Amino acid sequence: MTIAEKIRARLAPLQPERIEIGDDSALHAGHAGARSGGGHYRLLIVSPHFEARNTVARHRMIYDALGDMMKTDIHALAIRALSAAEATKQLSHEEPR
Repeated sequence: MTIAEKIRARLAPLQPERIEIGDDSALHAGHAGARSGGGHYRLLIVSPHFEARNTVARHRMIYDALGDMMKTDIHALAIRALSAAEATKQLSHEEPR
């Protein structure tokens, strides 16, 4: 199972309506975190669980779901966590990656 697949599985309890995981590890080759095995990832997640929660609460939910992966498999994680309503507004004009 790849790291992206593990991330996706760990975030499943948040019932994501959309989830995109990008691996930017190659861009950070030679970085201290990369040398120790942790990758650099980009996450876009849309979840009904984010409704009426601020950014800090959303990020905590994600970090809690990922648990020990944040100490081993993931060195850096850029998070964009949206509610369904926010996603409709913000993502409707963006091209999918």
